[in-house]
Amino acid sequence: MRLALKRSRIKTLMLPMAMAGGAIFYQWMGYLTFLSPYLIFAMLFITYCKLKISDFKPNRFEIVLLTSQMVLSATAYGLTFFWNRTLAEGFFICFFIPTATAAPVITGMLGGSISKVATYSLLCNCIIAIAGPLVFAAIGEHTEMTFMQSFKIILLQVFPLILMPLALALALRYSMPALHSKIVGLQQLSFYLWAVSLFIVVGSCVSFAIKNWSPASTKTMILLALAALIACLAQFKIGRIIGGRFGDKVSGGQALGQKNTVLAVWLALAYLNPLASLAPAAYVAWQNSINSWQLMRHERASRGLNTTKPS
Repeated sequence: MRLALKRSRIKTLMLPMAMAGGAIFYQWMGYLTFLSPYLIFAMLFITYCKLKISDFKPNRFEIVLLTSQMVLSATAYGLTFFWNRTLAEGFFICFFIPTATAAPVITGMLGGSISKVATYSLLCNCIIAIAGPLVFAAIGEHTEMTFMQSFKIILLQVFPLILMPLALALALRYSMPALHSKIVGLQQLSFYLWAVSLFIVVGSCVSFAIKNWSPASTKTMILLALAALIACLAQFKIGRIIGGRFGDKVSGGQALGQKNTVLAVWLALAYLNPLASLAPAAYVAWQNSINSWQLMRHERASRGLNTTKPS
């Protein structure tokens, strides 16, 4: 019992330790960033092994979330454009970008519906892949890239990490059920893979911010970081409110709040003022701080339930 309690406490501290470690050792992240897609692939594969094809059913939950995301994106841009265009671009992209590929993993850890978030992630990424090049052609500062070039790059950036682990998990379910069943029992492994991924992502974020810093851009960088924080808090909160109406606050919050920031940084560098890319880079730190807090709170609650003796 004591050993289990000690392991649970270590697990609770693992995420903030991973974030602190990434910030401290940011100079070495260049040697580790290549691991990120493999870690995400492994996490998604393990998580998707819990799903069946019948679990993917788009309904009003996804439509309401997607509509909210588009409205929030337009509002963020409209409110700040006439004040500071770079800030407007960074603020906009923090709302517009699609759900992170790892969102279903964190949702599963928090006890939400993996199928709902996975379905929304697929739908949202499809819409952004189509609408993204058109939107950025309208508001962007670098419009040399054609629609088909942008569409192809977005697809290559996103869909291999979403569809391949899903296809592999479904194939394994029907071809090798015994092995599939064993992998389903390894769900806790996703937590530790996430800790390693968090270490790399936070370190990369710190490294990116330091490399792009200059005295002249300090004020704008601070504003972009604050805008990212506002966008992050707003989307997690609004997502939870919407999710609550459909009986699943966790799934709503993760679907709307957890973003594909790697794609966002690339889109900002390709289409917008390069300085605007610091907003999604800051979003990495904010969303992972929220995820870490949620996971720590969920772990403590689970530990409390497990240690409570019946009267």
